[in-house]
Amino acid sequence: MMLGTEIEDVPEFGFRPRVPLIDGGTDRTEVDMKLGTVLFEAKLTESDFQSQEPQIVEGYRDLKEVFECRKLARRGQEYVSYQLLRNVLAAYALNLSFCVLLDARRPDLREQWYTVMKCVRSMDLRTRCKVVTWQELTNFLPKALRRFLDLKYGINSQS
Repeated sequence: MMLGTEIEDVPEFGFRPRVPLIDGGTDRTEVDMKLGTVLFEAKLTESDFQSQEPQIVEGYRDLKEVFECRKLARRGQEYVSYQLLRNVLAAYALNLSFCVLLDARRPDLREQWYTVMKCVRSMDLRTRCKVVTWQELTNFLPKALRRFLDLKYGINSQS
C-alpha cells in the first residue's frame, strides 16, 4: 500500500514503456519494474541517473509538454538525470505513477530527484511521482529480503 500498489499486483521486471518519440517511433529502453499502475526505478549501487545527449532527450514527443525544459539540469550539453526524465515521460504517456527507490544514505540522488520534479509542469503528474527510500521500505518487506538488503548493501530500517 505504501507504494500505491495492490497486494495482487504482479511485478513486470524490465518493463518496456515504449515512450513516444517525435518521429512517431517509441523509445526502446526499460524501466526497472512495473507493478500495477506504478513504474519503478531502483537505485542500489549506481552512482547517478545517467546523462544523455540533447538529440536523444529532445527526441521525446512530450518533453516540452511535461517539463520546463530550460530549467532541466545539464552538464555541458548533456541532460543529467536522464533515467528520471525518461521514466516521468513514461508515466505521463501511459497515465501511470512513478516511484524512484533510493538509498537514504545518498542525499545526492534525492537532490537529483527534486531537481527534476521542480521542472514538471503538471501538478497532477507531480503528485503521481514519488521517492521512497529502501530504508523506509524495509519495514514492509519479508524477513529474508530484509536480511539480503542488509547483508549485501548494508540497508536496514536504521540506516
